[in-house]
Amino acid sequence: MSERGQSFRQRIEQIEAQYLSPLAVHSYPAHRERPEPDSSHRTPFQRDRDRIVHSKAFRRLKRKTQVFIAPEGDHYRTRLTHTLEACGIARNVARALGLNEDLTEAIGYGHDLGHPPFGHIGESVLDRLSVARSGRRFRHNEHSLRIVERLESANGEADGQPGLNLTAEVRDGILHHTGSGRPATLEGKIVRIVDRVAYINHDIDDALRAKILAPGDLPSAEIELLGATGSQRIETLVRDLLVSSEAAGDIVQTDQVGGAMLRLRKFMFDNVYLGPEARGEHDRVERTLLGLSGHYFENPEMVPPAADPADDLTQRVLDYVAGMTDRFCIASYRAIALPKESRIGR
Repeated sequence: MSERGQSFRQRIEQIEAQYLSPLAVHSYPAHRERPEPDSSHRTPFQRDRDRIVHSKAFRRLKRKTQVFIAPEGDHYRTRLTHTLEACGIARNVARALGLNEDLTEAIGYGHDLGHPPFGHIGESVLDRLSVARSGRRFRHNEHSLRIVERLESANGEADGQPGLNLTAEVRDGILHHTGSGRPATLEGKIVRIVDRVAYINHDIDDALRAKILAPGDLPSAEIELLGATGSQRIETLVRDLLVSSEAAGDIVQTDQVGGAMLRLRKFMFDNVYLGPEARGEHDRVERTLLGLSGHYFENPEMVPPAADPADDLTQRVLDYVAGMTDRFCIASYRAIALPKESRIGR
């Protein structure tokens, strides 16, 4: 390690010892599966963040559905804008609680990398497909982890091994941002809750913009408690999270405010994510994903090579299809489903 690198690490360690909460994760030492020298100007969690942001999977989030499939309007959220909004809130919470902002940010940037095209419906279709062919579930949080561990690679890795070689804390936070398991760090717990804080409120905004919901459709008791606008609701939820977490020494919400958020989330699943408008798209999404996957099962030469020698064809197809953007998936399906343009007579 260079003298400059030592001074940077020492300065960060001194700052963290002075300003971080005793419950925070410190930046050093880095816990990676493959040890590597520390950067002379970035903490290990900053390096993780940069590897995620520079990955191809991260760039594809700009063309992946948050709520609306390939929306024509300029102001609807995508998986990328959701990620940015969630990261901003999560980093704010981490700073206010004296926790590690760099770790929180890295988890936030990586948490949704594994979402397939077409949002919740797309995940449901691929899950059923995976179970039917292999008995394995498809869960976007698990696929996010697979992306950073197997499918992407860090530029300049001398050993040529797959994966971004992220720290254990970031990988844990990505895996456990949803699902039955709980994050091992408070920073990961922040992302788990703030993910919901962000998407519930910005998805309400998008659903109102699309006229799928009218203001009067929103549940009155929850809106009265949390706030009439997205910014008011986020402020209420963040303040509740900060006060409750400070008192508990953990990342928690009050039963009153946290319960209202969960009821609002259920309302969104019932009326927007899996509501009548979404169900109207379900058959087309299913036909597209199953038709495209079936074509690849019959023509495996069209699928990229396995990321791991142990991967079967089902895993290869799932990796490929889940990585597609909405538009690329639609275009790929059209290429196999529609008759080729005739050139006779030209």
